[in-house]
Amino acid sequence: MNPYCQHCLEHPEDFLNNLYHANEYGYPAPSDDALFERLVLEINQAGLSWNTVLKKAAAFREAFDGFSVAKVAAYSEADIDRLLANPNIIRNRKKIEAAIRNAQVIHSLHGFGSSFKVWLDSRLCLPADEWVSEFKNTFVFTGSEIVKEFLLSTGYLEGAHSPDCVFYQRVLESSPPWTHLKHPIK
Repeated sequence: MNPYCQHCLEHPEDFLNNLYHANEYGYPAPSDDALFERLVLEINQAGLSWNTVLKKAAAFREAFDGFSVAKVAAYSEADIDRLLANPNIIRNRKKIEAAIRNAQVIHSLHGFGSSFKVWLDSRLCLPADEWVSEFKNTFVFTGSEIVKEFLLSTGYLEGAHSPDCVFYQRVLESSPPWTHLKHPIK
């Protein structure tokens, strides 16, 4: 069984992880803003526990204007200062600046009549190591573990849930992007 599924099964008292595992992890994100949210949360997890990020997710959503790509892309130095002063989020300048820069990149895709989802979908057949290269060439603060977890969490890579996980079938029914491949890449 996959370690995250196993953790959630063995720790029913871990409410936040269980809720995320059951309702978000591995499911397709419904919009560019939702994809952006997942990317920002994964970046903020670097060096910390996922539970820490989950506890702060609502505060992040509020602080980052609901993860509106257009709004975050327009953030100024005053917004960086505001975020660095917010005790309810992870106050790391590099991670905050990465969120803004990555929002600007996604927003620029919109200017070309595209979207983050289209950008991701066009790379769906790539193996994991090539995904990492694409992210590193396009976004900032996107190392291999961040990219892998982002892709798993949004359904672009198979493996978020084990076939014996109680939520595996429900994830399949949500038609995550990896199921659209004839031969899914792990």
